[in-house]
Amino acid sequence: MEWMRLGMIIGIDASRNRSGGAIAHLIGILSKFDPSRHEIKEIHIWSYRSLLDQLPEFSWLIKHNPLPLEKHLLKQIIWQAVSFKKELDSVNCDILFSTSGTTFCFFKPMVTLSQDMLSYEPGVMDYFGFGAFRLRLQCILFLQNLAFRRSQGVIFLSYYAGKVIQKSCGHLKNIAFIPHGVDEVFREVHSKRDWPENNDQPINCIYVSNVDMYKHQWEVVKAISALRSEGYNIKLKIVGGGTVAAEKLLDDAVKISSGRENFVEREEFVAHKEIPAMLSESDIFVFASSCENLPITLIEGMAVGLPIACSDRGPMPEVLSDGGTYFNPEDYLSIKKAIERILFSSDLRSSISKQAKSRSLKYTWEKCSVDTFGYIARVYREINS
Repeated sequence: MEWMRLGMIIGIDASRNRSGGAIAHLIGILSKFDPSRHEIKEIHIWSYRSLLDQLPEFSWLIKHNPLPLEKHLLKQIIWQAVSFKKELDSVNCDILFSTSGTTFCFFKPMVTLSQDMLSYEPGVMDYFGFGAFRLRLQCILFLQNLAFRRSQGVIFLSYYAGKVIQKSCGHLKNIAFIPHGVDEVFREVHSKRDWPENNDQPINCIYVSNVDMYKHQWEVVKAISALRSEGYNIKLKIVGGGTVAAEKLLDDAVKISSGRENFVEREEFVAHKEIPAMLSESDIFVFASSCENLPITLIEGMAVGLPIACSDRGPMPEVLSDGGTYFNPEDYLSIKKAIERILFSSDLRSSISKQAKSRSLKYTWEKCSVDTFGYIARVYREINS
């Protein structure tokens, strides 16, 4: 067939990639892409200028920046629904890779990447009450379900996400489970600290994530406060800014728990390149989210080899397995017990740290890139066989 002789042309719709995780995913798979591996001739990508500027420069990667993608959301949607298919046809695109489930493009064949769980995780919408944000989540759920059902292939980041989302959108015939990678710099990080020999030296916990209603940072603060009340010299660093309602819950918890003791440090806006150094100066990694598709910051903590106290919700047990202790993220006493187990046993700390670091090795951008473009090529071959 012609595509096998000349090489496939893949289009990527990255017009809606706004979150840090979505951008990192795109950079990761393109940076590690080998066009000869899958007989792919060119990749054309459509997005807004600031994202395109972050992507690597390759002869096979052609970047497109239509003016509507620099405008407000309505103009972006109109472009995607009306003009995008024509642009794909103009470059002889063979298959479209949509990196956002909220696509309005009806090009076929199309493979869609699922990266959003907020609209699907049971109970999460209740965190946000009734208002504009909840309505937005419901619209996203509706649009993503439509996109998944009309796609010729769907990629999920975790088995958990695939199971939960298909309960909403229905059984999908052609799916793949392809986790994202983690930057190699996290595997190269070495701790600058030995475990404190006595109570005179503080034990440093770190929680890296945006502050939101499903992240439960305030419960972690209460757990650390409870441990301090029992005599543990333990501190907490929270890395990441967030939404107004969640920030208020966190601020209130810090005020109530701290009293005269300032044991919580905040770092709201931190460049990603600075996080490895922060992890190297920490003793325990805490992750208290109750809704994730695939938690990148958790995998980064695993790659460093820190002992981890982790939420028992979502895909976290699938990712971490026996590489950590678990807790109910909505119950500070449960969080306290999980951290206390790490504090109490040096054997447990050593065991879960090694297990977590070992499990992190399967999350590489090279594997993610190979599997992603291999799946896209396979979907196209099956359709045209």
